[in-house]
Amino acid sequence: MAQPQEPQGNAPPLLAPEEHVLSTLEHDGSRRWLKPKLSKGGFWHKRRVVAYLLIALYALLPHLSIGGKPVMLLDVAQRRFTIGGYTFLPTDTLLLAIFMVGMLLTVFLATALVGRVWCGWACPHTVYMEYLFRPIERFFDGTVGKGGVPRKKPSGARKAAKYAIYFLISLHLSNTFLAYFVGAETLHGWIFSSPAEHPGGFAIVAVVAAGMMFHFSYFREQLCIIACPYGRLQSALLDDHSRIVAYDVTRGEPRGRKRKSLPVVEQPPVGDCVDCKLCVHTCPTGIDIREGLQMECVNCTQCMDACDAVMRKLGRAPGLIRYSSQAADAGKPSTLLRPRTLIYPAILLVLAGAFAFLLGTKADFDAVLLRGKGQPFTVLEGGDIRNVFGVKLTNRADEAQTLRVELGPDAPRGTQMQPLHVELEPGQMETATVLVVAPAAEFLRNRGQVEVTLRVTDEAGDHRDIEGEMLGPDTARRPTPEKDTAR
Repeated sequence: MAQPQEPQGNAPPLLAPEEHVLSTLEHDGSRRWLKPKLSKGGFWHKRRVVAYLLIALYALLPHLSIGGKPVMLLDVAQRRFTIGGYTFLPTDTLLLAIFMVGMLLTVFLATALVGRVWCGWACPHTVYMEYLFRPIERFFDGTVGKGGVPRKKPSGARKAAKYAIYFLISLHLSNTFLAYFVGAETLHGWIFSSPAEHPGGFAIVAVVAAGMMFHFSYFREQLCIIACPYGRLQSALLDDHSRIVAYDVTRGEPRGRKRKSLPVVEQPPVGDCVDCKLCVHTCPTGIDIREGLQMECVNCTQCMDACDAVMRKLGRAPGLIRYSSQAADAGKPSTLLRPRTLIYPAILLVLAGAFAFLLGTKADFDAVLLRGKGQPFTVLEGGDIRNVFGVKLTNRADEAQTLRVELGPDAPRGTQMQPLHVELEPGQMETATVLVVAPAAEFLRNRGQVEVTLRVTDEAGDHRDIEGEMLGPDTARRPTPEKDTAR
């Protein structure tokens, strides 16, 4: 049972928690600042290569292009999203939906196979915190190459210099972030102009830079522990065969060191774990991996590198902390083929096929038939019925083109429409008004509704037929002719 702590002053006694609450909290509830030690093992070097490649990719991506188009440009204002050199327009809702679902399922599949590889190897927080901001902090704290708590408190000047560099990096990252939405050329012009000329962009940079300063200088590992939902989804995304960072309890327990003063026969039974706690001191989220699978573990493998180094010094086999699975730890055979690792790829294959088909059948223009505003139909002087439609046209080509709108070949007998020619700039979207007239007899014969098809043709001769429904009087209500001066 928890014992109450001694009160301080007139404060009421505090009930101590019976178990660990958060690795960033002291017993009195105050913030526990983590200064993890650095373990430069094989996994750390591999992660560093991946991290530097991702940092370079983030910085260069807005400046790269494919076929004259940016590799990545999310133009929210113009509703144009260019990814991989292909521009998605507002009419590509289905393509974007398939793409986003595919990305989400890819994360699910990767988690089912190799655990939280995203968190430890590719998450922007981990990449920038462990391979950019912490090295800078260790430089000014005097703990370069080893990490941990500095022996003496850094001077005010060193702290000021550290935060000044943090600010410059945050400013660069926030400007790069903005480049993904406005383009590198536009951003370059904004940098060398007055903020008054682009107050929205300036506000975005200021807010993002302030957010990064707050996160990387104060909030830090609390993002993984109390804010990020990914760790809380582990129970749904992982299974017993997923790859995790695990401590070999059978080999390591009971913990302790062999006593040199006792003969071999009198040595107490001890495992390979010498309880040096280096795995705890090097963990960026401050947990003890020996307590089993935990939400806070980001699979960064720092504990693995630290433990392997200790084992080698003691002449023992590395791998006391290693990649494993819950099934393997329980002595069960681990398998790669299981329901979720088969269902996820199958769904991804279907989505990829649908995405490729839709993308391959996309024409250089989009056309949608809309019903016009106002009364559904007009009875003309001669008794014919007129409907007003809007044809929403989008030019998807990289150059201007003229689209022709006319009646389709299967139009009902006597249906008339004046062909339209609509000129559109690249990416331009415009709604043209068309008037379609059909004989009243067609509506009387079809109970007030007549199917009509319009054909839209581009300059290359490619066409698309769009179907709609003309409305008119039925047999229960014969038309009363009225004079129409607009015809």
